[in-house]
Amino acid sequence: MKNLSGLMKQAQKLQAKMAEMQAEVGNRTVTAQAGGGMVEAVANGRLELVSLRIDPEVATPDDVDMLQDLIMAAVNEALNRAREMMAQEMAKLTGGLQIPGMF
Repeated sequence: MKNLSGLMKQAQKLQAKMAEMQAEVGNRTVTAQAGGGMVEAVANGRLELVSLRIDPEVATPDDVDMLQDLIMAAVNEALNRAREMMAQEMAKLTGGLQIPGMF
């Protein structure tokens, strides 16, 4: 019974550290670009798009499809980088142990 109690305390400590880490990483941002920097997306660790910059040169009515593709590419890459950032921080916290359902 003593071992179970110790294990529960360790689990609670890990849970508190994970919540703290998620809050801290949630405020960090990552940036991704598409089209040679013509579109830039910034996402945070909460996987939210926080800014999007579009070079006016690429914003022409003649090629809306290309602009849409560049926006999607930049946003998807920013979100992938945010996920990777969170996974790296989680690996530091868990010592590389893969916990199901955690990023």
